[in-house]
Amino acid sequence: MFVDQVKVHLRSGDGGAGVSSFHRVRGRPRGKPEGGAGGRGGGVVVVADESVSSLLDYKRRPHRSADSGAHGKGDLRHGRQGEDLILGVPVGTVVSDSRGVTLADLARPGQRTSLLAGGRGGKGNAALSGPRHVAPDFSEQGEWGEEGEFVFELKLLADAALIGYPNAGKSTLISSVSAARPKIADYPFTTLEPNLGIVEVDGRQFTLADIPGLIEGAAGGKGLGHAFLRHAERARALVILLDPSPLQEVPCERQLQVLRSELLEHSEALAERPEVVAMNKVDLGEGARSALESLHTAGEVVHGVSAATGEGVERLMHSVADAVDEAVRTLPAGDGYVLHRPAPPGFEVRRSGDHWEVTGRLAERAVSLDDLTKPEAADLAARRLARGGVEAALRSAGARQGDEVRIGEIVFEFLDEGEPGEAGL
Repeated sequence: MFVDQVKVHLRSGDGGAGVSSFHRVRGRPRGKPEGGAGGRGGGVVVVADESVSSLLDYKRRPHRSADSGAHGKGDLRHGRQGEDLILGVPVGTVVSDSRGVTLADLARPGQRTSLLAGGRGGKGNAALSGPRHVAPDFSEQGEWGEEGEFVFELKLLADAALIGYPNAGKSTLISSVSAARPKIADYPFTTLEPNLGIVEVDGRQFTLADIPGLIEGAAGGKGLGHAFLRHAERARALVILLDPSPLQEVPCERQLQVLRSELLEHSEALAERPEVVAMNKVDLGEGARSALESLHTAGEVVHGVSAATGEGVERLMHSVADAVDEAVRTLPAGDGYVLHRPAPPGFEVRRSGDHWEVTGRLAERAVSLDDLTKPEAADLAARRLARGGVEAALRSAGARQGDEVRIGEIVFEFLDEGEPGEAGL
């Protein structure tokens, strides 16, 4: 089963918690702090992998999570870091977020993008000790991992794409010039998934893709055309295959007009690719030959071929190879790209009903201590908020003495003393 578009729900690993621990010596209830830090949670990374040919596995298992970090221990033992979740996808996969913003176009093997960062591990009390808190009996909690929905969309990498109406003989043609063996039958829409084949002519090689049948309205989704046209987007050249058989209700001249129109509607850049036009099934007799001659009279350069008998096929493949060579010289290489997303703001302050809400990593890290009822822990959190600018931002936003402020699940009272570091938890 060929799957070329999936929606996945991904989650990075949580950071492990730090620990509060002290070196124990006989006769001394509490010695030097020696609590270890928690391990970082694993991130989520997507990699273009040549050994992966379909997105089927993600269709079956759309929910994936990275490992969480382990908690710290006493005797300065730090928690194990969570392993990153490495997701292999076919070369040519485009990664988008839930809003439809393209984050990466993985067009080259080994190209990768990091989608979610793992949660930071919390510090143990050994790392929190200092001149102000010589022997802290508290530690940091680990950060939660991130989560989100993403879309993986595969666009086949091919040098040339076969475009035509259903039952035009595209599958027969690709099977006659390559080792590809698509399903072939005598009814429309036999091909429900793209097929790739390697063609070699006089020492030149190119990849040929058989795009499932298109009809008028394909660019708008009719006949699943929009889903299929995406696979032609990366093709360097286009091969338009016409069908003159009596069973085809649309005349060849109209077929050519419609197919060019659908390509243009889907993408102007796609419609401008080098193009080779061929009429298949010229072995059917005088009607096919007459249709071919009519196209020549109209000024179109059209190859007459028969995929069934092999007539004209080699000459056509030479023309396709020439078009691919021309495209290589004139079109920039599709190297793909990875969008470098700016880091989100450290925090944001907003009024919510009768209280203030502060969101963001900086604010959450400031109060991520295991027991804020301890005066030393509350003092450290207040100083962190002041140094990070949270207190000043609340004051600028209009916070007043005694206002309720929430950071995650933590609720504290704003004490406007007018001096840095005087916020109250």
